[in-house]
Amino acid sequence: SRAGALWDAMEYDEKLARFRQAHLNPFNKQSGPRQHEQGPGEEAPDITPEEALPELPPGEPEFRCPERVMDLGLSEDHFSRPVGLFLASDVQQLRQAIEECKQVILELPEQSEKQKDAVVRLIHLRLKLQELKDPNEDEPNIRVLLEHRFYKEKSKSVKQTCDKCNTIIWGLIQTWYTCTGCYYRCHSKCLNLISKPCVSSKVSHQAEYELNICPETGLDSQDYRCAECRAPISLRGVPSEARQCDYTGQYYCSHCHWNDLAVIPARVVHNWDFEPRKVSRCSMRYLALMVSRPVLRLREINPLLFNYVEELVEIRKLRQDILLMKPYFITCREAMEARLLLQLQDRQHFVENDEMYSVQDLLDVHAGRLGCSLTEIHTLFAKHIKLDCERCQAKGFVCELCREGDVLFPFDSHTSVCTDCSAVFHRDCYYDNSTTCPKCARLSLRKQSLFQEPGPDVEA
Repeated sequence: SRAGALWDAMEYDEKLARFRQAHLNPFNKQSGPRQHEQGPGEEAPDITPEEALPELPPGEPEFRCPERVMDLGLSEDHFSRPVGLFLASDVQQLRQAIEECKQVILELPEQSEKQKDAVVRLIHLRLKLQELKDPNEDEPNIRVLLEHRFYKEKSKSVKQTCDKCNTIIWGLIQTWYTCTGCYYRCHSKCLNLISKPCVSSKVSHQAEYELNICPETGLDSQDYRCAECRAPISLRGVPSEARQCDYTGQYYCSHCHWNDLAVIPARVVHNWDFEPRKVSRCSMRYLALMVSRPVLRLREINPLLFNYVEELVEIRKLRQDILLMKPYFITCREAMEARLLLQLQDRQHFVENDEMYSVQDLLDVHAGRLGCSLTEIHTLFAKHIKLDCERCQAKGFVCELCREGDVLFPFDSHTSVCTDCSAVFHRDCYYDNSTTCPKCARLSLRKQSLFQEPGPDVEA
């Protein structure tokens, strides 16, 4: 009956799977499909004793592979040592096996376990073919090329993409390198094809941004060629699509422009616009390396920005206070031992000046992170000077106009500091009396009296 025939077929597949598991690959725990069955009218070819398979127990059908070299080994576990044609060293045989494996996949039921095993085998056959085309030879660990410093990668990840040929890097069988300066990665065979110098050299020699918003000059100014590799491009996509970089304004081919998104510094400084826009691979690496460098002098580039962004005004006041606190810390033994200034080690320019900003600073201001973190650091510094340390408390000031009230510090919100002599006063006292510092006035009078010419000698 039909049910009996189906039962016999299932029993046969189960017995065949147990046989192949026990005799071909003891590490495999999954059954595999039958690849080559002998036709009813075909004669069994001669098989050498080394290739002869053990006999099945009585009652089980005999399994013979008509061509041992052409066995795709679909039942083999792909982590174990493969058998059959997978061991072949001939490119032509591998290509033939790939075509046969494709045919087997088409004949098997869709979404079945057997079809999935066949797909896995097809992948490994293709990897074997790629290995024969690009053998993994001994490569040096360090390669220096066009100011790139390439190091051989030991990772076996297959999720990387070559920046030169725009294809996947198969880390299992291919050698690949990564530049330690700009993180440019490529196959070992693509190293000698690189024509663009390392971006990190430009960052170290000429660390400045393009502050014009998308300075486009037109595709004709590039002679209808990619700005990096000089490949022919056009706006119609023939022979290659021209993609514009929003940072440089130039056009690139699809191999040099992957539609990566990045924040454009010129749009941030002029329009306070943080929307990411499409840039080329070279621009993306340059912006990534420059993001933490303090090269933007905002009050010179766009002084009106502080009138529209209140957070920037707050950040500037906090930075000015921190600069006034710095002399206390560099002369305080406890502060040096506690390394309080290392709270700003990621933003070293905050303890050097209050004018320079990096793109990362502006990103954090826009997100609201910088104001919160800088306020916490400001509170910690003020607590040390005014409460915790007696030496720092002793360096406070007394208002020389009213000579009343608590001890004053130059970073207090209700004080005013003379820019010439650094004397500290109550803000109300300073502006109520005069706009000139009384201490500076006394010093000037003393200098005048010292250098005043003496009168004529008076005889006794």
